[in-house]
Amino acid sequence: MFIVHAVQAQFGDCLVLEYGSPGASRFMLIDGGPSENYAPYLKDALQKLVVPKGGAIERMVLSHVDTDHTNGLLDMLAELRASRDAEEDELVTIGGFWHNSFTSTLDPKGAMAPRIAQLQTLNAMASMNHAGAAILGVTEGAALRREALFLEIPLNQDFQDPIVVEACPDPATFGNLNVTIVGPTQANLDELKAKWEDWLEANEQAIATASPRVLANLDKSIPNLSSICFVAEADGKRGLFTGDARSDHTLKGLEAQGFLDAAGKVHFELIKLAHHGSNRNVTRKFFDKVTADIYVVSADGKDDNPDLATLIWLVESAKDQNREIRIVATNQTESTDKIVEEYPPDEYGYTLEFRPDDDNFVSVVLSA
Repeated sequence: MFIVHAVQAQFGDCLVLEYGSPGASRFMLIDGGPSENYAPYLKDALQKLVVPKGGAIERMVLSHVDTDHTNGLLDMLAELRASRDAEEDELVTIGGFWHNSFTSTLDPKGAMAPRIAQLQTLNAMASMNHAGAAILGVTEGAALRREALFLEIPLNQDFQDPIVVEACPDPATFGNLNVTIVGPTQANLDELKAKWEDWLEANEQAIATASPRVLANLDKSIPNLSSICFVAEADGKRGLFTGDARSDHTLKGLEAQGFLDAAGKVHFELIKLAHHGSNRNVTRKFFDKVTADIYVVSADGKDDNPDLATLIWLVESAKDQNREIRIVATNQTESTDKIVEEYPPDEYGYTLEFRPDDDNFVSVVLSA
């Protein structure tokens, strides 16, 4: 059995992988969505999917420290801690936690942490969008790590810490599920560390002025955070889970782990589109080389995600290769309306499906 449940995460990400065998389901939780996502959406999904089947989450994964991925998990752990303090039954148990902290990956000497903390004290942070969210995500990722330690949830016990491709040549196995790390690479982290240092150097003084023009520019220039990406395989079916990674980084990770053939291509049954379908993280070349039968996208139209360009590249690539595909989205958006209007599904050989209005997740069955 291998089922991917895409939970309503608004403009963030939240996935539940269900594997094992009928009557003996096992679960992995990937990301938790943004603030105010846990109580109305993720908790409901856990109550329907996980709790009736034993209530055990085998692994919880934070793809990267950004608020639209961390905060739902942070709220969940806070509730688990409150239940434990009150000596009440906890909603679920969590067997382990995969998380690359900012400190372990980019700031092992602690040089950037005080500078980031200083930025968070400035009133300017309240006016910032992407830049502010990324900086706040660093602290919230650390808070999530502390909550996990309090709840005695083992950290990165299946791999070295931090989790990087070079240190994870072999898959981790959970029953019928094999998970192979394909991102980040150490080169990704080295490049990202340099970008963060350059970004802080260039913008600390500017942020202190709280200039609206400066803040608007910073929103576009904050270095993106590197995601834990992996291939999950069960019952001969494979899914690629990309977080917010850049497609060129993902390609290099897939190559390093031996997934690409002699032509530099690979096919999966399912791909989770990176960064909510943003066209800043993917290219048409990626869709030509890394293909799937089913593409899952989590977005609600914020920041134009999923971008229309991404959807166009996807359906054009599939048509050129004579492949019929399914696109499964958590929400209907302006871009999903436009792709249907401008690229008719019957003509281009795809179907577009959405999370049911009366449920908080949409399920994709890869094997029953």
